[in-house]
Amino acid sequence: MHKFAIISFLRCARPEGARSARAIRDASIVGLAIFLLSPIAALAADSASFRGNAEHTGVYDAAGVPKLGGVKWTFKTEGQVIASPAVHGDAVYVCSTGGTLYAIDRATGTSKWQYAVKSRIASSPAVAEGLVYFGAFDGNFYAVSEATGQLKWKFQTAGEHRFEAQHLHGMAPENDTMPDPWDCYLSSPVVWNGAVYFGSGDGNIYALDAASGTLRWKFKTGNVVHASPALADGVLFVGSWDSYLYALDAATGAEKWRFQTGVDPVNHNQQGIQSSAAIAEGMVYFGCRDGHLYALDEKTGTKRWAYNTKGSWVLNSPAVSHGKVYFATSDTGLLYAADAKTGEIAFSVNWGWPMYSSPAIAGGMLYIGSTAGTLNAVNLADGSKAWSFSTEASKKYSAEIPGYFAPFTTNFYDDVVASYNRLLLLGPILSSPVVVDNVIYVGGVDGNVYALD
Repeated sequence: MHKFAIISFLRCARPEGARSARAIRDASIVGLAIFLLSPIAALAADSASFRGNAEHTGVYDAAGVPKLGGVKWTFKTEGQVIASPAVHGDAVYVCSTGGTLYAIDRATGTSKWQYAVKSRIASSPAVAEGLVYFGAFDGNFYAVSEATGQLKWKFQTAGEHRFEAQHLHGMAPENDTMPDPWDCYLSSPVVWNGAVYFGSGDGNIYALDAASGTLRWKFKTGNVVHASPALADGVLFVGSWDSYLYALDAATGAEKWRFQTGVDPVNHNQQGIQSSAAIAEGMVYFGCRDGHLYALDEKTGTKRWAYNTKGSWVLNSPAVSHGKVYFATSDTGLLYAADAKTGEIAFSVNWGWPMYSSPAIAGGMLYIGSTAGTLNAVNLADGSKAWSFSTEASKKYSAEIPGYFAPFTTNFYDDVVASYNRLLLLGPILSSPVVVDNVIYVGGVDGNVYALD
């Protein structure tokens, strides 16, 4: 792989040895769950949007699954499940790249209704005031009735597309403009005060009237916006591929401040914000393709600290709980726990495969998906591994694909895309888990939605 110089663009996985797992006792988990119920966790009772709340802290007020019992149900979609589920009432809402929004009965795993848009969907839905909101690659943003699955309204953006550049990640031919294969998500909406907010590949951040879909305002950035906006104290925080994280007045769209991350004008590898921000205790936390996890002052955008992953992308959105920030990397395959005030690393866990899935916290445990097709659980008391669940596809194909770099043999763009598609046979979990009561809901690239208890 190195002789083809493909390592310069594949900031996605460098397998390393795994730490040994340690046994988890139920009694200690119960005690730790009580200990971890901080004010941040109290904000996260609603799981009906990406990351569980508008602040995107990734903390769920739920018992979780300290010991994996099994699969409660599996629901098969047409296509891949890249986006994360939303759980509201008795339904699980999830979008598929096959172009369909599904409402799944939470208890039985059977279909309640489906709404087809016939365009790839990689946006996690949000549910509010009887409507389900999501975006699709056809450039439309949709609002569908939660009760019936009928279209309420749709809004046409200026068009959707992936980040693209010449000589992207060092791939050949050098003069070709290439869409980024790893730009796999669309911006997921957040709903607040009668408005719904999202970003677009057209470079805009939109605010629409949540009931009617009429435009309230839009803000133009310098490139693709596929990060999901987070909202706190009337301010919207969202990153763009133009290298800036923006803080916008949620009511008017006026810019309050912006913070610039790294740029890479040659290979465009170490640039772009795919991670969505998390806001807690006056701080804004987000990851970047420039190989950093940033912590900024919420009011001013001043950098408080930044952790250098030495080139490994931070694509996922951090989780924040009880004074710590949890985030994971791509090519090094590491999950980190950092002090929220100082950035000092408390512990790290090596899973050996890259992680795009964002961590979810519930009941003293952290859950995160990997590109190996596994959902992994970590005990937050000491950072030990608790359990790991494999998708159906991972069980079937893992022996054929021993490592993330195994399929890649050249740096020619077409070959790279074909090799990446071969990796998808493993059914990676790019979706972020959602925890409600004692069940975890998560999607796989194998097209399945899994309910684990």
